[in-house]
Amino acid sequence: MTRVQRWEHRTEIPLLLLAVAFLVAYAWPIVDPRLDRTLEEMLTVVFWTVWAAFCLDFLIRVLLADRRGHYLLHHWYDVALIGLPVLRPLRILRALAFARLLSRSAARTFVGRTTLYVVGSAITAVFLGALAVLDAERSAADGNIKTLGDAVWWACTTVTTVGYGDHYPVTTSGRLVAVALMVVGIALVGSVTAAVATWFLQHAQAEHAA
Repeated sequence: MTRVQRWEHRTEIPLLLLAVAFLVAYAWPIVDPRLDRTLEEMLTVVFWTVWAAFCLDFLIRVLLADRRGHYLLHHWYDVALIGLPVLRPLRILRALAFARLLSRSAARTFVGRTTLYVVGSAITAVFLGALAVLDAERSAADGNIKTLGDAVWWACTTVTTVGYGDHYPVTTSGRLVAVALMVVGIALVGSVTAAVATWFLQHAQAEHAA
């Protein structure tokens, strides 16, 4: 185990808890736009404090890496998330890998792990996508996504690539969120297909060996 891996192993759970705190601080003002001013300011402090903690974590990982340039190149997504703080809740997707500790007995096979990651990623993508599109669309004069319910429904139909068209983004920011969700949806469908194919191959090989 490298120095970076040891650091990540020690800090994964604290960073997951910080990601949840960041998500709450990010989501609360969007869900409740009439939030008390004092509470909103407190959430803003939490938002930037957690973001600073993630910046420090990434800096420490870079310093611990044996090949820092190589590490930066292969962790470009961390650089992007630090540079764009509003997207920081996406950091929780990486922390979903820690769900292995909660369900080792149920996810010992490739199929089980894939199913676990797909479900976790889908739920997170829908929730974050709904928040992001609601934040972008609610103030648009010609927007049609005005409530959290509308946003969640839109996110579900988009991530599953169904797209009924009853709700759709009209702003540039909202459309960028839509593109990201569609890419996630396609990736999830591909993961499920690969997992099912692997399951059939494993059973076919087991029957052939018997």
